[in-house]
Amino acid sequence: MNKTNSSSIFTKATLLLVSTLTVMSGATIAPSLPAMREYFSNVQNADYLVKLALTLPALFIALGAPLVGIIIDKLGRKPLLIVALILYGIAGSSGLILNDLTLILVGRALLGISVAGIMTTATTLIADYYIGAARAQFLGLQAAFMGLGGVFFLSFGGFIADQNWRYPFAIYLFSLLLVPCALSFLVEPERHQPINPNQEIVTETQKLPIKLVIITYGIGILTQIVFYLIPVQLPFYLKQLFNAGASQSGIAIALATLLSAMASLLYREIKAKLSFTAIYGIAFLNMGIGYYFISIGKPYLIILLGLGIAGSGLGLLMPNMNFCLTSVTPDAMRGKIISGVTTSLFLGQFLSPLLSQPLSVKVGLANTYAFAGGFMFVLAVMALITLYYNLHDGKI
Repeated sequence: MNKTNSSSIFTKATLLLVSTLTVMSGATIAPSLPAMREYFSNVQNADYLVKLALTLPALFIALGAPLVGIIIDKLGRKPLLIVALILYGIAGSSGLILNDLTLILVGRALLGISVAGIMTTATTLIADYYIGAARAQFLGLQAAFMGLGGVFFLSFGGFIADQNWRYPFAIYLFSLLLVPCALSFLVEPERHQPINPNQEIVTETQKLPIKLVIITYGIGILTQIVFYLIPVQLPFYLKQLFNAGASQSGIAIALATLLSAMASLLYREIKAKLSFTAIYGIAFLNMGIGYYFISIGKPYLIILLGLGIAGSGLGLLMPNMNFCLTSVTPDAMRGKIISGVTTSLFLGQFLSPLLSQPLSVKVGLANTYAFAGGFMFVLAVMALITLYYNLHDGKI
């Protein structure tokens, strides 16, 4: 894509707004979960199924992303993005009118397929349009907008969920407003062009470092299993501790995404000073500290402090993963590799309640958060010692 188009404020705004849709896919209805559980209390296994409504999109994102990666590398980015935006609006808003929990879950599954298309395509287009430091800056900006979108949609979703648990589903209609923007301001990039090796870490003639790719995907899965304890379990944790309502839960979760956005905005400056490995270590450490504070329980301000610290860790992880891989990925394979990041992140989100629910029943939510914090401390040690010394030149 030429410089004029990629530097257009409308192009940048469209890419950033489209990126906010990914965080909406699950988090928007998080404050509605207790009221949904009450509404469907006569349904067998309602407690599990209602939480599944939050994370089921993640499974279908994980399953759909590899296919999306193949399609956009072969057929192009823009057409699939348009289709995904339309499906997102229709499937996401279906909870407004559906009275059958099974059908709501079907809608959530279709929503997941659409998010696979949106997230993979948006991040791949950013990698297509920008190189070097400009790419690092925009990936940080993308993660920040995702965080800020989460702040808005979680807070707004929590407020309207207090009126009726169905109302947050209407927020998904926002994607339909972005269809004409994508049609007008996004241009299918010219791909398979030689890249100046001075602007990238490697050239296309070099082999893809498979070990690095696998480790990055593993980081995505593990950190999302831990992070998604917040939207999945925190509303119930706060209700148990303080009898908190949907709006209070929404604001608390939004605080984590706000700090995540702030950390993402600083990513370019941090990356200029630190290696990929060091940034991973800081992110893991912050998440570990944050979850420890959450596990303390009372007072409420300690939980908010923990959410903020944990969110700042996540805000560094997202752009670090994307920039690390796009920096070493040949152009012709970019869609496939980015789709793997999408799969790993959302597979972790789907697995989170499957692992945390039985653990929380056995040891309680406070101990579950404490266990998650300890696990993040272990990852921090692995990132700063094992990865640094065992992987080539310590720059990952």
